[in-house]
Order: sequence, then structure tokens, then C-alpha cells
Amino acid sequence: MIADRKDDHVRHAVNHHRQATGVSDFDSVTFVHHALAGIDADEVSLAVEVAGKQWNTPLFVNAMTGGSTKTGEINRQLAIAARETGIPIASGSMSAYFRDPSVAGTYRVLRQENPHGFVMANVNANATVDQVRSAVDLLEADALQIHLNAVQEVVMPEGDRSFGAWPRQIERIVAATAVPVFVKEVGFGLSRQTVTWLRDAGVSVADVGGRGGTNFARIENDRRAGGDFGFIESWGQSTPNCLLDCAGIPGIGIAASGGIRSPLDIARALALGADATGVAGAFLETLVSHDTAALVDKIGTWLDQLRTILTVLGARTPADLVGADLLITGDVASFCRLRGIDAAALAHRSPWWRESENREGVTHE
Repeated sequence: MIADRKDDHVRHAVNHHRQATGVSDFDSVTFVHHALAGIDADEVSLAVEVAGKQWNTPLFVNAMTGGSTKTGEINRQLAIAARETGIPIASGSMSAYFRDPSVAGTYRVLRQENPHGFVMANVNANATVDQVRSAVDLLEADALQIHLNAVQEVVMPEGDRSFGAWPRQIERIVAATAVPVFVKEVGFGLSRQTVTWLRDAGVSVADVGGRGGTNFARIENDRRAGGDFGFIESWGQSTPNCLLDCAGIPGIGIAASGGIRSPLDIARALALGADATGVAGAFLETLVSHDTAALVDKIGTWLDQLRTILTVLGARTPADLVGADLLITGDVASFCRLRGIDAAALAHRSPWWRESENREGVTHE
């Protein structure tokens, strides 16, 4: 049953998060510290513009679950946390609702508990226009999120095996949907070519959804009797690699999710060009291991700590972080070389570097 599968996903996702090594490509992205760059904390605003809408913060609760009694309760608690902290939230995939309308309440609760918040409805790329409209109406959604999960599907024992219709169906959905459309990967990353195509199709925001967070190939392999797809668990590009690959594409917003572990990772993602960052696994683990109050406290703490990072870096807004100097090392630097990305330029972009050069007559090679 699909409800059992949804519960399995939550159980495996939480267990994998608890077993995580903590190693991440985000650790290959380091801010250059300029000791006199800091500003007053009260000068910092965390507000951002995403898909033409004003968000109070660059952080949102990304798509997780729904479709069973247990996951409906998780969605209720997530919605309360989003309401209490003022951050946007996305539903989990609403495929279960399309197959069985009786589970509508497990998704509808996101709006019931968060009547004035920014809520996104999540569907897969096979959804029909009528299904999309039904999902948006059910949640009174402010945006639609389409997830791309071909790798997950091929590992999933009962998954889809046909993906050729996805591009044309995305175009149909975008053309027929009145709210902004986000398209996200579920943990394997979006390439520059894919994001450019999405932009041309009219998508408002591409969520790169890179490798490093919840690993749905591993989750689905754990559900396989033989566990014979372990070789594919490292598939795809990490979130930092995706952000570097997609930097500078005009006409489309960029969101970053996949392996966001801390406020420092949020700042790194924003400095790499993301307009906003989505978190799922870290929030789910806190909720399941503790309670709603603990998640509210965690989100509030992360936002306070993010503000302190911006203060030290001299960034008055999250968007200002794209001017911060970054050192790109390790595997991420190797990715940049192979994709023709000038990672060295990121180390010399802040006003502090330029002002120092002008004063001292120093030439940086």
C-alpha cells in the first residue's frame, strides 16, 4: 500500500540522517574572513524575494511526506513549526491523494494549521493538469512544486520506468497553473543545461536538490528484498556543485536543498547564488526525535545564527552574500575544473578585496 511506503520513507530517512557521517561538499566552500567587514546586527534583514513574492527568511521547510495517518500527523507538526517561525513550507508528494482522495486531510492540514503562511503543493512530473489544479486548490497553495525523481523511481520496486513525457508535461503544467512553479530534484541535482531548459519552459524557480541530504536511492534500495542497487547510491551532483554549475543563469530563481546541515551551510548556499534554501531531513529528525517545540526552537536558533553570520560578513541581506569571497577546494574545485567554472574568481569578488588592492597597488594573480 502507498501509505505503508510513505511510512517506510520517513523511517528510513530519519535513520539515515542519524547515521550520517557529517562529511559534505559544503565543507569545500569556505568564506574568506575580513576582520573589518562586520556591520551592526540591527542592519541585517533576512528578507528575500522568491518568485516575485516576499519571504521573511531565505529558509523553507522542503517537501517531505503525506498520505498516511502517521505522516499526516508529521505534516500537522511541520505546519505548526512553519507558522510559529514564519517560514514557507512545501507538502510532500501528493500522488497518494490522487490515488486515494480519502487521505486529503493528511495534506490539507498544512493549510489548516498555517492559514496565512506560504504553502507549496508538491506533485510529480506525470501529474495531469486537473490533478495539479486539485492539489493547488486543496492546499490553497501559493506555489506549485514539481519534483523530478527518475533515479528514485528506477530503484523503487514499484516505481515508474517511463520518463520521456516529463518535459512536455512540465510545459503543460506551467502553462495551465496560475501560481508560480518550482521544479526540484529529490537529491541527485540539476545541471546547468536542465535549469536553462526549465527557465525556457517558464518555470519560476529551480531547486537544485543536490546529493548530500536524504538519499532516496538508498531509501528505495533498503526497501528492495535483495538490496541490489547499492551501486547507484552516490549518483548525481552535490548541492554546492549544482549551484556553481547554475550560477548566473538569468530569468529563473535558484533554490538550494540537499544536505543543508546548519546556518553556515545556508550562508554558503546563498553565497553560491541561491535565493533560498530548503531543509527536510534535519528538521524531520528533530521532529521525530523530540517534538514540535524542539523544531520551532531549532528553526529560530538557525535564523538567529544566520543573522550573526551575515553580520560578520558585512551582508545586510542574504542577496548580498553573492559578493562574499569564497575559497573552493577539494572535490568541488575538481568539479569546477571539469565543468569549466572559474572557481578562483569567487575568492576575489568582495569590496574589501578590491579596496585593499586599490590602496596597496597589489596585483592578485
